[in-house]
This record gives sequence, C-alpha cells and structure tokens, in this order.
Amino acid sequence: MIGDVLYIKDEHRECASELFKMIERLRDSQRFVVAISGESGSGKSVLSHCLATEYKNIGKRAKILHTDNYYKILPELRNDWRQEHGANSIGYEEYDWDILNSNIAAFRKGTQTEMPCVDLLTDQVDSLTTDFSTIEILILDGLYAIKCDDVDLRIFIDITYHETKKAQIIRGKEKLTPLREMILQKEHEMVSALRDCADVLVDTTWKIANCP
Repeated sequence: MIGDVLYIKDEHRECASELFKMIERLRDSQRFVVAISGESGSGKSVLSHCLATEYKNIGKRAKILHTDNYYKILPELRNDWRQEHGANSIGYEEYDWDILNSNIAAFRKGTQTEMPCVDLLTDQVDSLTTDFSTIEILILDGLYAIKCDDVDLRIFIDITYHETKKAQIIRGKEKLTPLREMILQKEHEMVSALRDCADVLVDTTWKIANCP
C-alpha cells in the first residue's frame, strides 16, 4: 500500500469476509463502489486490502483508489490549511470531488481515466492512469471518501481520536509531537461528523454494525 505498512490481523480478515458477503448480497450490477472512511490510523487501508484480497481469491479484480493520495487540490487551499494546522494535515476542503466522481463514472462505464496526483510533501504533480474495464469492485480508501456522490456502500471505521493516537504510537508510524496531536484532534472533529453518512460502522473490536 502507498505510504503505509499494513499490520493485518485475523479480525481484519474476518471483518473483510463479512463485508464481502454483504456486498455480494447487495450487488445488483457488475460494478460496485465501496467507500471506506475513518481517521488516520483507524485501519482503512488494512480493510481495503483485505476486501480486495477476498475478491482476488475468487478470481475477480478490485481496484483501491487511495483518495488521500490521488486527488487534485488547489495549492492556495492546501497552503492556507497547512499554515493553520501543520504541514502534514489534509483538509476536507482540499478535495476536488469532481475528479473523484469522474473516476467513479469511468469505472461504471468500464473505461480508462487519469487522476491527477499531488505529493503533499514535495508538491510534485503526476498522474495515475487506470483502466477499469476488467474491475468489478472499486474501493475508495481515504479520510473523506465516504462523501463521494456515487457510492453504493459507505463504511466508516469508528475509531476514536484517542484510540487512533495510541494505534499510531504502537505501529511506530510517526512521532506524536504536540503539533501532530493538534492535527489529529482537528481531524477527529471533522471526521466524526461523517459517522452519520455511513451505511456500515466497524467498531473498535472490528465488528460490523448498522448493516443494510
């Protein structure tokens, strides 16, 4: 996975297996879009990876779009946000939802598309070309992916700020400086408001609630 190390446990696989069964029960078309959202360190990428593996095991292809990495953002918004909240912060306002939704539309049609990629640390602009013609499941993995318009199932990893903070220290992903703690707290306030958007909640024990 991009920019992260996955620590996959049995509960992650079990949760993905339950989601896989749920999606197959709900899926009434060839192409299905899943959004997996939650705070930093909540396990979005782990769940996305495990879900994609479930489809790989039955010979189907799933594509994970890491929306934290691949999106078009306005430099002035990014710079203003960072100046206020710190260099590593990502804000809801930075997303270009038209870009994400155009990629979902391309997936529905089974066509090719390009997504602008801006490296948040170097500001280097690149593009990712994706051919959706052989993909059955599109997984959106990111803080605010749940806010995309044309999503079939919205999953929220319901991990609190304090548990997220503890998880990041245990995983050794980063040092928890006072600045980073402030960023995580701000992120928690913003992302917590998205819980009401979810069709499915995954709790701290990796059990599924609010099933459709």
